[in-house]
Amino acid sequence: MLDQSPDTSEVLPETYDGPILEIENLSISFFTRLREIPAVMDFSCTVMPGEAMGLVGESGCGKSTVALGVMQDLGVNGRIVGGSIRYKGRDLNAMSPEELRAIRGKEIAMIYQEPMASLNPAMRIGRQLMEVPMIHEGVSEAEAHKRALEVVTDVRLPDPERMLRSYPHQLSGGQQQRIVIAMALMSKPSLLILDEPTTALDVTVEAAVVDLVKDLGRKYGTSMLFISHNLGLVLETCDRLCVMYSGEAVETGSITDVFDKMQHPYTQALFRSIPLPGADKTSRPLKAIPGNFPLPHERPQGCNFGPRCDYFEEGRCNADAIPMAAVPGDDRHETRCLRFAEIDWTAPLVADTDGEKATPGDVVLKVEKLKKYYEVAANALFGGGETRVVKANETLSFEARESETLAIVGESGCGKSTLAKVLMGLETATEGQVLLDNRAIQSTPIEARDTRTISSIQMVFQNPFDTLNPSMTVGRQIIRALEVFGIGKSDAERRQRMLELLDLVKLPRAFAERMPRQLSGGQKQRVGIARAFAGGARIVVADEPVSALDVSVQAAVTDLLMEIQRREKTTLLFISHDLSIVRYLSDRVMVMYLGHVVEIGTTDQVFSPPYHPYTEALLSAVPIADTSVEKKHIVLEGDIPSAMNPPPGCPFQTRCRWKAEVPGGLCEREVPPVKRLAEGHEIKCHLAEDILRRMEPVIVVNAD
Repeated sequence: MLDQSPDTSEVLPETYDGPILEIENLSISFFTRLREIPAVMDFSCTVMPGEAMGLVGESGCGKSTVALGVMQDLGVNGRIVGGSIRYKGRDLNAMSPEELRAIRGKEIAMIYQEPMASLNPAMRIGRQLMEVPMIHEGVSEAEAHKRALEVVTDVRLPDPERMLRSYPHQLSGGQQQRIVIAMALMSKPSLLILDEPTTALDVTVEAAVVDLVKDLGRKYGTSMLFISHNLGLVLETCDRLCVMYSGEAVETGSITDVFDKMQHPYTQALFRSIPLPGADKTSRPLKAIPGNFPLPHERPQGCNFGPRCDYFEEGRCNADAIPMAAVPGDDRHETRCLRFAEIDWTAPLVADTDGEKATPGDVVLKVEKLKKYYEVAANALFGGGETRVVKANETLSFEARESETLAIVGESGCGKSTLAKVLMGLETATEGQVLLDNRAIQSTPIEARDTRTISSIQMVFQNPFDTLNPSMTVGRQIIRALEVFGIGKSDAERRQRMLELLDLVKLPRAFAERMPRQLSGGQKQRVGIARAFAGGARIVVADEPVSALDVSVQAAVTDLLMEIQRREKTTLLFISHDLSIVRYLSDRVMVMYLGHVVEIGTTDQVFSPPYHPYTEALLSAVPIADTSVEKKHIVLEGDIPSAMNPPPGCPFQTRCRWKAEVPGGLCEREVPPVKRLAEGHEIKCHLAEDILRRMEPVIVVNAD
């Protein structure tokens, strides 16, 4: 059936030189059978032509609701109950469904967090891209194909013709997200809304996608509304910033004004809870935001942030609703704080606790020439065909000591989680040794391990929502772990130990009777940590334990892990792709690529040149929320190769920018030897030592 929508020219003015998007005093509520839930209140922001506006804040603060309000896609329960949203001067609330259909996708496009949710798995990529101009502009199939080819080239995908013939499942996550960006750009929209577009991607892919978005914004003159909880990404992508808390805009202004001259306590608290250069787990620890985010129907009187604010004044901050106020002398800089002119924003942070630096003890874990291979049939779905080998871990060797934090970093598919499975006994090693207190455990699956070994190596998982039994109380889940580990002679003893573990992870003892659904994400992760430490674990493998949490909660959970480690003298293997948090908490860092350890050393050694070329690229990709930081710009080309078909020679040679410095094609023929650059610092690379020594720092902090 042909689309009966009016043409865009009938809906919008021919020429318009005002703001692309004006949101004024917007209020959005969701209606349930019990009550009205105010999700966004009195929200205002303006996006000028060609401008990128960042929208930041914790989960549940209303960022995505604002985006869906702009798209007029609030579902059956959502309703705009106040204010206006004007696009090129026209109020979107007053438009008919037909008029909205004419501008959605063509004038205003949205890119969602999960690319596969936006792609039809049963339709080729080319057909999905061609639909956009064919439906919105009525162009011919040949013209639509030409435009699809052009836009796939623009988003820097290899072999565009093959990409158009592919199905979504044949592409990596980064390639899928690029296709979704291409789809959004097919009709050259004036406004692009990006809702956490890189959260599910590796840090190197994220850097490439952000780079791409900036270039395309310049090329097409597109205005952007960029939603993120990552302040570093917003700094690299946006011109202006709006900070949201509990449904309200609390501070808005240019990037430099908000980053360098913040005027709201919540903005300051956000920056204090993220690991910027200079933060240190002992001398300059992070400061978590106290208390919890208020539920929409339980907001306090007056300032929403009042109960968690260091500068709260009784009888003033909780008297009446607080309006936005202009900050004198700055570029459209506003704050929702009554006391902003009275606060000393330059006062140094006073740390809550002064943690002593733990001294690493004896070697607890020793891994020697560990290999883990998987055999898969060529036709894995139906069996048959020749057998192929997936080399997940390739001759890994390292040690971990008591009270030490060893970070394991690398992109998805580099073998980090496979190593964790072998340590836990969920997989057995193909070759090599894993020694726990000098006992070999590499060939003992978890069902054959004794209780002492199982309790000695425990794991904290990435997603706290999936690791707790939804039908069992928090207390019962911890007691169950104690029973499995044979701790306590009676139920009363185990119950007492469970309450002590809740104290250890700083949860109220009353939480023992709660069900997991009654806990926030950060609280669930604390229960997971309590369960991991229930048996007196010697080694805790933390697999991305804070990546699913808000930045404010990340600080609390990270510092909790550090505090428990100091008290229990635990060895922590911290698996992560976030090098900012790795720099903050780790003593040593191991960098993995395609199953190999390509660099290992102390944190200071790994974060300063000379680097392995892959470490250099990883460091360049990390978004840092600090305007005084200058980074060398290195974007890795191509995707990580398949472990089933690794490249010959050096595993990194297909993406290495230094390969030309090695004569005679050595990188393509031989796996590099391990070079010892200093005590404890090793690199697996063919580059000559004099070239390595000439490497410049990737991250430089300007003294001013």
